[in-house]
Amino acid sequence: MTQPATQAEPMTQSGVFALSSWARLPLALLAGLAMGAAAAPWEVWYLGFAGLVASVWLFRISPSGLRSVGTGWMVGLGYFGLSMGWIVEPFFVDAAATGWMAPFGLLGLAGGLALFWALAFWGAAQMPRRRVGALVLTWTAAELARGYILTGFPWGLIGYLWAPVSAIQWVSVVGPYGLTFLTLAAAAFLAMSLPARRGGGAFGLPAVLGATVVLVLLGGGQALVPALQDTSGRPVVRLVQPNAPQHLKWQRDMVPVYYRRQMDYTSARSEGAPAPDLVVWPETALPMLLHQAGDALGELSQRAGDAQVVVGLQREDMGDWYNTLAVMGPGGRLQQIYDKHHLVPFGEYMPARALFTRFNIAGLAARAEGGYTPGTGPELLDLGALGKALPLICYEAVFPQDVHAAPARPDMLLQITNDAWFGDYSGPYQHLSQARIRAIEQGLPMLRAANTGVSAMIDGAGRVLAQIPLNEAGFVDARLPPPLRVTLYSRTGDLPVLVLLFFLGGLLLRQVRIERFAKED
Repeated sequence: MTQPATQAEPMTQSGVFALSSWARLPLALLAGLAMGAAAAPWEVWYLGFAGLVASVWLFRISPSGLRSVGTGWMVGLGYFGLSMGWIVEPFFVDAAATGWMAPFGLLGLAGGLALFWALAFWGAAQMPRRRVGALVLTWTAAELARGYILTGFPWGLIGYLWAPVSAIQWVSVVGPYGLTFLTLAAAAFLAMSLPARRGGGAFGLPAVLGATVVLVLLGGGQALVPALQDTSGRPVVRLVQPNAPQHLKWQRDMVPVYYRRQMDYTSARSEGAPAPDLVVWPETALPMLLHQAGDALGELSQRAGDAQVVVGLQREDMGDWYNTLAVMGPGGRLQQIYDKHHLVPFGEYMPARALFTRFNIAGLAARAEGGYTPGTGPELLDLGALGKALPLICYEAVFPQDVHAAPARPDMLLQITNDAWFGDYSGPYQHLSQARIRAIEQGLPMLRAANTGVSAMIDGAGRVLAQIPLNEAGFVDARLPPPLRVTLYSRTGDLPVLVLLFFLGGLLLRQVRIERFAKED
């Protein structure tokens, strides 16, 4: 019986790039930071992709076991630490009370999400003769896992690095996780073409395959871009943006200012311009509870005239509080309400509330003691002649599975949000970018009203047709684009990616077993 084979890439042997941890881990952190540069507002997608290639290469030359875990964790720490730096902003809304939590929040979020990537690197390292190919599978699986586990947080998926360019259109075919898989495959091919040994490596077949995948993503994405639609004669939607900074939003002397501002924007008329058919206010735009808002809703309806109105506010029912979207018809008649069902942990509610209550720590965004209660789940709003809308309150637009879970195909996506929590630099732009991706996935227009911005009308191809810039008060009227064709992803969801991962993972394990038995014979 022969001895078992050594690793396909035995990095501890002489003649290879045997980087010590002191060199490899800082390089992994830098690679993660480069990946983070692909996120909004920087959107340097080519630097992000280069960082991804470098991350795979560093894994390739890393020893197996725990040292691969360290490489993966440092890549994730750099990526999430930079791209999600906005997470500190909510803690500084009330800096005296919660500012001390900001560094712990950033380290906890970045370090916690990086654990998914560390686990992916460890799993791939268990298959030494196919470690790079295994990494494509385990890293994709890790991205899927963080989109679902513990309520999920799929912010900044790897496939989103293509958001500024045409390749993002592939989400309408394979979804965000399928695009993540293809992106990782391209990076793996290119990393395999780089030298892992001194004097080794050549730009051969792996480089050609990697470049081909990139070209297919870019060129095919361009071919997938739908033509600009003719919206003449379509309903007019007014998006209202009061620009209420979070630290002033609930201040007693400022509440009337933002209230009157939104009312004035609702009733404003331009000579020769059509009156809006629908007026949309942002999340928690009214400062009172629904059962106390009769006078405000009556004035709002009177200001809107014949238009329907969508407005965000809170409601209370038998001691439970809800983050609610209300639809009103002409005459102030309440037609429908929707309660946010996918709540933000540590923001709108506290997991293990009893434990955190001992330390006087409550959800940052929840104005109700103990946080909000989740609604019953996705549902459609009937907006009459405008069609059916799938409501999404703030954070819910981050989850492709929430949109896919709609009870039927809507005519539009409707997001109300309070992005003042995300600060005024990266967070609001990343949230807008992910709203665009949801529109592309479904081939549906997105109506987006944000408190401080960016409010936007987005078509089913992800094009921003009209917007109100960040940190500006105002309103914008835009014609509602019609839905595009039904996309493949809107029919299949994430099931094909799951099947692909199981199939390829099974093939990989089978090949590893065959090679192991062959060596033992």
